[in-house]
Amino acid sequence: MKSLSILGSTGSIGLSTLDVVRQHPDRFSIAGLAEGHDVKLLAEQIREFRPALVSVRDAASADILRTLLGEHKPDIHYGLEGAGTVAEAPEAEMVVSAIVGAAGLVPTVRAIKAGKDIALANKETMVVAGRLVSDLAREYGVSIIPVDSEHSAIYQSLAGHRHEDVLRLILTASGGPFLNSSADEIRKVTPQQALKHPKWSMGAKITIDSATLMNKGLEVIEAHWLFDMPVEKIGVVVHPQSIIHSMVEYIDGCVMAQMGVPDMRAPIAYAVSWPERCPSGIERLDLTSVGTLTFQEPDTGRFPCLRLAYESLKAGQTYPAILNAANEIAVAAFLDNRIGFTDIADLVEKTMNAHNAYHPATLDEYLQADRWARQTAEHFIP
Repeated sequence: MKSLSILGSTGSIGLSTLDVVRQHPDRFSIAGLAEGHDVKLLAEQIREFRPALVSVRDAASADILRTLLGEHKPDIHYGLEGAGTVAEAPEAEMVVSAIVGAAGLVPTVRAIKAGKDIALANKETMVVAGRLVSDLAREYGVSIIPVDSEHSAIYQSLAGHRHEDVLRLILTASGGPFLNSSADEIRKVTPQQALKHPKWSMGAKITIDSATLMNKGLEVIEAHWLFDMPVEKIGVVVHPQSIIHSMVEYIDGCVMAQMGVPDMRAPIAYAVSWPERCPSGIERLDLTSVGTLTFQEPDTGRFPCLRLAYESLKAGQTYPAILNAANEIAVAAFLDNRIGFTDIADLVEKTMNAHNAYHPATLDEYLQADRWARQTAEHFIP
């Protein structure tokens, strides 16, 4: 039986992970849970899965949780330190890193240093500090198994093949809800419209990132570090049906693709059961009902966030961290109706242009770049 700690247990990835665990009580147990928003739901998860260790956002949330729980009261922590404690839980063999945004970086690093294998759903960890995290994983002998459907597809498509035989990685993108919208229509997009993803059920921040194609840009950066692949060998193709989750093209012209219905439980089940497989509970793929699969080039004119992500990766140094932090501020401002949809990319680009990049060597230096970008992006908001 494999014991898991889940960072972000009440988010969409956390809920899907617990559903996989629920299906296989003989294969998985829960050592720890950390969440930041829904204490009531966390209390329900504690009653069902009986973790020994949990963490919530702050001291007030911890007090609320204690009043909600009955006889079974796990060890309760809070804040960033609490999430790190859950990540280091002695009983956990693997940590599912699913906290949204750069907030997941520190507890994920702590999990790696504690020798835990990582099921990585928090792409920002690799975007902000990919070199540091990759080096630490090698140093501590830790496996990082991607949970994002695109990176899981690449991971599976690379299995059994030589790295030097890869011609390129091909990340697929649904294109989001505005794939066929004009530039004028995109300028008028509201948060309510942007939150309606045509294929995937995700949290608000990731859904907006999908609509701007920033999510795909962040995945390009993540793929660079996860698979040790130069930016020139990482491409993006729009695939609205979201059946092919990504592909690997080899030097002999063969293309390996991983396919399935769009349901996050499949890549989660693969990650947590790795190197084995287990049933995930998803609907089976019926190719005859799917019919036609289509592909097209992404339009970086209407969706400049993808271009900005490529530029940040090519520039290196602290630019990916700046891109990510500025985007988090911009998305939050859009959801609060403080800026428009197309202002998201403008704000990110303005922040990147104001930055004097440097080569970060420590976790604190990566976090310093993150803080600078957040403060600067806020300053640029009217």
